[in-house]
Amino acid sequence: MQLIEVKDKITKKEFLVLPVKLYKNVPQWIRPLDKDIEKVFNIRQNKYFRHGECARWILRDDKGETIGRIAAFINRKTARATEFATGGLGFFECINDAAAAQLLFAQAIAWNKKRDMEAVDGPINFGERDQWWGLLVDGFEKEPNYCMPYAMPYYRELFENYGFKNYFEQYTYTMPVQSRMPEKYQEKANRIARDPNYNYKNYDKNELKKFADDFLSIYNKAWAKHGGLKGMSKIQARFIFRQMNPIVDTDIVVFAYYKDEPIGFFLMIPELNQIFKYLGGKFDMWAKLKFFYHQKIKKSCRKMFGVAFGIIPEYQARGVEGAIIMEAARIIQPKNKYDTFEMNWIGDFNPKMIHLVSEFGATVAKTHITYRKIFDESKPFSRATVI
Repeated sequence: MQLIEVKDKITKKEFLVLPVKLYKNVPQWIRPLDKDIEKVFNIRQNKYFRHGECARWILRDDKGETIGRIAAFINRKTARATEFATGGLGFFECINDAAAAQLLFAQAIAWNKKRDMEAVDGPINFGERDQWWGLLVDGFEKEPNYCMPYAMPYYRELFENYGFKNYFEQYTYTMPVQSRMPEKYQEKANRIARDPNYNYKNYDKNELKKFADDFLSIYNKAWAKHGGLKGMSKIQARFIFRQMNPIVDTDIVVFAYYKDEPIGFFLMIPELNQIFKYLGGKFDMWAKLKFFYHQKIKKSCRKMFGVAFGIIPEYQARGVEGAIIMEAARIIQPKNKYDTFEMNWIGDFNPKMIHLVSEFGATVAKTHITYRKIFDESKPFSRATVI
């Protein structure tokens, strides 16, 4: 077997098409857009290259066939956020062969060791946590959401046999859009509604800067400094909203305010993989026409996807969480645009959020694991800190 660093058009193509070969008999798998994968490794498109670096490899067998791939990376802004200097590996795909997997893991770990890392997390992304993060270990019968990884069931054994340990789990929750909301949350929502200091607004595309800035304010208060997450900048927030604007449905993005100060948001979008699954990984002109047909004419997307939900600390446990969900349901349910709601990325280190979504009747549809491997096995392993 031969490891080859991805450097040219041929190896880039093999990196992209290997999953097509591996998952050809898996009907649930949806091929990611090639451009979304390549963007991660493009120094001009991925801002993480400003404070990090990455490399990727393919693995060929003795016949010259590509049988595996992996990437390794370091984000120097967060590498020392926990007790170990920690790099990452991701985009792992491999045939069911322990020796092949070991070669791939060893290469990514050696690359991180040379850069003074003491551990690696994986499979993760060289970018934000909301994309390409974690190994699917349950929910293989479900289609993956946009920019969320699918996996072969045997990958778990390959990781764990190599010594990777469960650092945290990420749950994707699902529920029917027309579910009846719990009465106790309706009561809390009514109580908050009687206070004129609280109000809600749906996102307005014509006020992008205002809502992006409100999102930024909430995000930095609710999540910054947790698990190595850094505060977001105004430029980043506005970029996210510009990217979201073409596909957003304003009915399913709700902001909460107290005395006109932003205190929370529930940000949802149509689940794009319900359309991208018809495009075969491409997004050229013909694919864009197909996208328009499925989005606007056939209306193929009946699933909405929870991108982010956040309440600033001062207003948590006051009923605002339930109230903003009730407000979203009040707007969404009568219009009957969507059948299913899914929300990615609720970590097992966030029991408050798990309790909240469970009380609304949502159930776990998929589980991903983020693993950690400490290079010095004599050092103690601990799971992610509960918030």
